[in-house]
Amino acid sequence: MGATTGIETPVAGWEAVQALVTDVGLADPEDASVNSILEALRITRDLRDDGEDAVVAVVSGTAESMVTADRTVARQLDGLVADYDPDSAIVVTDSAEDERLVPLVESRVPVDSVDRVVVRQARDLESTYYLMKQFLADEELRQTTLVPLGTALLVFPVLALFAGPAVAAATIATVIGLFLLYKGLGIDALLARATRQAQDALYSGQVSVVTYVVAGGLTLVGLFAGALGVSGQADTEGVLVPTMEFCYTAVPWVTMAALTASTGRLLDEVLRDEGIRTSYLNLPFVAVAVGLVVRGFSAYFLEEAGTLASMEIPRIELGVLTIEPFALESGQRLAAFVVAGVLVSLIGVRIATYVGGSDGVGVDLDPTDAEGATEPESEGETS
Repeated sequence: MGATTGIETPVAGWEAVQALVTDVGLADPEDASVNSILEALRITRDLRDDGEDAVVAVVSGTAESMVTADRTVARQLDGLVADYDPDSAIVVTDSAEDERLVPLVESRVPVDSVDRVVVRQARDLESTYYLMKQFLADEELRQTTLVPLGTALLVFPVLALFAGPAVAAATIATVIGLFLLYKGLGIDALLARATRQAQDALYSGQVSVVTYVVAGGLTLVGLFAGALGVSGQADTEGVLVPTMEFCYTAVPWVTMAALTASTGRLLDEVLRDEGIRTSYLNLPFVAVAVGLVVRGFSAYFLEEAGTLASMEIPRIELGVLTIEPFALESGQRLAAFVVAGVLVSLIGVRIATYVGGSDGVGVDLDPTDAEGATEPESEGETS
């Protein structure tokens, strides 16, 4: 106010503030303070119409520094409190930045309300400015947005100089795209959670740590075996037959890996002595069932393509019952594997339901609970 009109603050009283808003408006019609002073006058008028003894006052800092401005406002507030002894205050500001002065008022008099006046034509601009300040004040947002952007702007000229603008633009776009996917899909949170779980597992001595390592090794063996199987189909046109060959060769190893990992997790649940959840009981059977089904379908396609022979069943002797050797065609083999997968899955569900109980939550393996349980006394019995 002092820099705009040359009037010293604080200015208190209805007439004095009315004269001040006229002086400010004539000196700088675009000053947002005009709107805040008019809003303060309107609030004062409404309070007086309601029968309250309201006094309107304008305080202003200096333009020297932030600390000097705040201390100037604090001295003006002390003078107003000494002169009028208010019971409470309503603070009117013209920007989000000025709201930092609200604690100064609150330290001297209770604040009933804070009213921030935004010019209608500049509402979007004011909101954008406020959001930008909040954004720059957030350290995490600065690190995840400004740092990658600044790095890209620094690297782009170097790549453009040595590799050409097209390569530089493609490289920067690829890196930014990967970073956005990394943050958008929450991969950083998944990696952090996986690291914590691995540390907890190592420190607690869980069996699943070893079985997970074994499962990882079996998975690598399966992928390698599948790649070797595909290399034998190099002269085959298309991608369907090599894909089925990869699945047919890799599925047994991957199934063993899933079975090993799920068994280790199941052993951890048993050693915890807190009961076993049915989901962990059913998981090994699900892994085997899925492996059987995938193996059956891949074998069907390979046999139809002529790269896999029919399945030969050897002679089987069961006491007086003898089954002569026979061959399963592609459809029969597929049906056998699908039926076997469904049966394994049903067996797993049945075992999980039987062991876990009818509620399907889990089973407590501690036998002392069952032995120590006693039937409650009936209402008619007395001790």
